[in-house]
Amino acid sequence: MRPTDIRLPGAVDLSGLRAKAQSGQVGGSAASGGDHVFDVDEASFQTEVIDRSRTVPVVLDFWAEWCGPCKQLSPVLERLAAEDQGAWVLAKIDVDAEQRLSAAFQIQSIPSVFAVIGGQPVPLFQGAVPEQQARQVIDEVLRVAAANGVGAEPASEPEMPAEASAPLGDPAHAEAQAAVDRGDVEGAAAAYRAILDRDPGDTTARSALARCELLVRTRGADEQAVRRRAADVPDDVDAQLAVADLDMLTGRVDDAVNRLVDVVRLTAGEERELVRQRLLALFEVLDPDDPRLAAGRRSLANALF
Repeated sequence: MRPTDIRLPGAVDLSGLRAKAQSGQVGGSAASGGDHVFDVDEASFQTEVIDRSRTVPVVLDFWAEWCGPCKQLSPVLERLAAEDQGAWVLAKIDVDAEQRLSAAFQIQSIPSVFAVIGGQPVPLFQGAVPEQQARQVIDEVLRVAAANGVGAEPASEPEMPAEASAPLGDPAHAEAQAAVDRGDVEGAAAAYRAILDRDPGDTTARSALARCELLVRTRGADEQAVRRRAADVPDDVDAQLAVADLDMLTGRVDDAVNRLVDVVRLTAGEERELVRQRLLALFEVLDPDDPRLAAGRRSLANALF
């Protein structure tokens, strides 16, 4: 799917702002700041946000000088932008100076944070959140953007061809595969974990480990009983996770993803994070070129944001 085809909840119509900015009828200061963090006004919004978002995700920080929580959050976002070195950029918008932009995004409280990916705005969160939570949100923005051809995957999860990750005759991979061949799934999983400890960028090992862990979780499961439990107690998160595992194991990928996305929408806190992590683990089972992977990441982003 092309970036311009993204359809995410909360998107706002910026066509009026765009037309006015292009006509040269708006004033305001030009964008300023460094390469990764800069100020944006209505006049520069089209170029610095909409156009730029077609090649790199743009995160918008709506703030004001008088806002205490803004002074807590803005340095966090600026630090994360600097750490990621251009994987995304941070555009800061003063709500007092840029009231039309604030109205276009329906800002009710600040700080408010949005992302723009391929020209499409996506609401992220409001208020000053802990740095760890902000990092999780930004990482998900990067994944969604990469799945839609915008920017690249975060540096912590580089995409490498299988041939480079697992060269022919690699003894560590041979050991892991031998464990698989003799039915020792736990031994294979341990071998793949050891490979990843040495080389976290080994995508072949990461995918193989995800498959091994899926086999371990589903081994000996009574499918009818698992599905019955999930149907009878829909708020039992463990039951929903178990059914999703079985669906993935039997090739019902869309069913597995849709189930867990629905659970993400209905949960919060630790339960939500547990389901998110399981869904990310199931994504690893899929081939990187599988179109269901990109679709699943978009659905997860929709549920989170």
